[in-house]
Amino acid sequence: LSTNWLNFARTTLARWRAAKEVESGEKERRPYLASECHDLPRCEKFRLEIIREISKKVAQIQNAGLGEFRIRDLNDEINKLLREKRHWENQISSLGGPHYRRYGPKMFDAEGREVPGNRGYKYFGAAKDLPGVRELFEQDPPPPPRKSRAELMKDIDAEYYGYRDDEDGVLIPLEERIERAAILKAVQEWRDKMARDGRIIDDEEEDEIYPLSGPAREAAEDAKARAAVEDPHGLLAPKFTAHVPVPTQQDVQEALLRKRKQELLEKYGGGAN
Repeated sequence: LSTNWLNFARTTLARWRAAKEVESGEKERRPYLASECHDLPRCEKFRLEIIREISKKVAQIQNAGLGEFRIRDLNDEINKLLREKRHWENQISSLGGPHYRRYGPKMFDAEGREVPGNRGYKYFGAAKDLPGVRELFEQDPPPPPRKSRAELMKDIDAEYYGYRDDEDGVLIPLEERIERAAILKAVQEWRDKMARDGRIIDDEEEDEIYPLSGPAREAAEDAKARAAVEDPHGLLAPKFTAHVPVPTQQDVQEALLRKRKQELLEKYGGGAN
């Protein structure tokens, strides 16, 4: 309590002395509006005066023992002085002076902290830990804006649809290895099934799934021998395997002969009866 009373007395005394200096003419009173001053050196003087006041109040607000109401008042005064400083900087720029807002250092921006969604008002020092203020800083930041359909389509090309997956030199060997493993697995399952059914499969006759007759087998062997002589490397035509019995010329002639005998028997045998 004694500390608060001492600070209040000092503040009151400082205000009284400032008022006396203004009345006596020792200290020039700062205009209420920056636009009323058209003298560049005076504008620079008032800007430095505001900066000194801000520095003094920022140092005072670091003391958390001042009390909640005093801290809130100091924070309001600092924000008011910051706005006034911006007005004087704009007036200096309009009079041909330096552009402090564009090139000048941000002396007090790093010390203050803005509440998300409330741009312009900052909290300094102990004001950041006041009841109700701390919760505002703990809020989750707003979600990022959603991209439009046109922005999403900018990153979509042929690679997005998988047209270039086989150009990396990795996918095709993987597919071949997996394909061979799948074929071996299917063949092994077929062998196991045939073994359970009691059928023995010879490795040399795996390609001949359907049994052939004697003449058909001989004709197939003759065709295979001729193909080996004419095209030893198998480059002229793709390999063809017949999975059904293919009749030879002799089989066709025998069948025609049997059919002709049957027709004669039906014709003359029926007439004799």
